[in-house]
Amino acid sequence: MADFIAWVLVLAIAAYACAGGTDYGAGFWDLLAGGAERGKRSRWLIDHAMAPVWEVNNVWLIFILVIMWTGFPTLFQTVFSAMWLPLALAAVGLVLRGAGFALRKPTRRLAQQRIYGAVFAISSLLTPFFFGAVLGGIASGRVKPGTTASTDAWANGTSVLVGLLAIAATAFLGAVFLCSDALRFGADDLVDYFRVRVLIAFAVVVVLALIALPVTHNDARYVWDGLTGGLGLLLVILAAVCGLATVLLVWRRSYGWSRHTSVASVALVVGAWGCAQRPYLLPESLTVAEAAGAAHTLRWLVIVTAVAIVLVGPALVLLYRLDTMGELEELSDADTRAARAPGDNL
Repeated sequence: MADFIAWVLVLAIAAYACAGGTDYGAGFWDLLAGGAERGKRSRWLIDHAMAPVWEVNNVWLIFILVIMWTGFPTLFQTVFSAMWLPLALAAVGLVLRGAGFALRKPTRRLAQQRIYGAVFAISSLLTPFFFGAVLGGIASGRVKPGTTASTDAWANGTSVLVGLLAIAATAFLGAVFLCSDALRFGADDLVDYFRVRVLIAFAVVVVLALIALPVTHNDARYVWDGLTGGLGLLLVILAAVCGLATVLLVWRRSYGWSRHTSVASVALVVGAWGCAQRPYLLPESLTVAEAAGAAHTLRWLVIVTAVAIVLVGPALVLLYRLDTMGELEELSDADTRAARAPGDNL
C-alpha cells in the first residue's frame, strides 16, 4: 500500500507540474510581453486562455499535500521543517499570483493593471523556482529526518539549477499551449509570436540540462545513478524524444499534437525522478516503508484515492478537454484585436 501511495504522489506531482506549469509558463511570457501597448494582444490571449481552468490546477497541489501528511507524515514533517522558507515563499507567490490575475482583468485603470499584472507575472516566475529548489534540495540528499532549516538545504547548486529548469520547463509548456490557443482564437500573428518562444524555451531547457549533468553527478549521486540506468534512463530518453517531437511539430505548425508531446516530456521527467529515488522518499535517509503512516490509515487513503480517481478524474479530464476545444470561453472580435475598453488610459 505504501508503494502504491508513493506512486500516486509522484503522479500527482507530475500532474501539477504539467497543469499548473502551463499556467506558470503563461505568466512568464506575460512578464516578458513588453509595455502596455506592445504586450496588450499577448496579455489578452493569456488572460482568456487561462481564465477557465487556472483555479482548478491548484487541486493537484492540495492533493499532493493531503497525500504527504496523511500517507507519509514523517516526510511531511521533515520537508516542511527543513524547507519552510522556500515553501512559504512559494505559497505567498501562489496567493499573490491568483490575486494579481483575478484583479487585473476587471480593472480599467492602466496604472492598476500594471501593478496587478506585475504581481501576477513575477509570482509566476518565483513560485516554480522555489518549488524546484525544494525538489533539488531533496534530490541532493540535504533533507534528512532531524534536519533543521538552513539556506544550504535549498540555496545550493542543484536546487538553483532545478529551480531554473522548472521555470524553463513551464515557459516551454506555456508557449506550446499558447500557440494552439492563438490559432484557436484566430489571433494568427500571435501563433508565430509564441512559436518562436517555444523554440527559445526548449533551447534554454537543453542548455540548463547540460549544465545540470556535472552538478547532479557530483552533488546528487544517488539520483544521478538512478537517472542514468534502468527505468529512470528509459524515461529520460522518452522525455527527450517527446521534447524533440514537440519542437518538430511546432516547427511544422502542427499545434494539436504538440500539446500532448510537451506534457508527456515534462511528466516523464517527473516520473524518471521518482524512479531514480526508489526505494527512498528522501535519498539514502528515508525509505517509503520507513515514512509510511499507520496501516489502517494507508488502507483508507487507498480507498479514498481510488474513489477520487473514479469520481473526480473524469470530470477533470472533461474540463481540460472542453477548455482545449474552446468550449468554455470564446473571444469576441474586439478581444482578439485587443480593443480598448473605456478608461484603459486613465
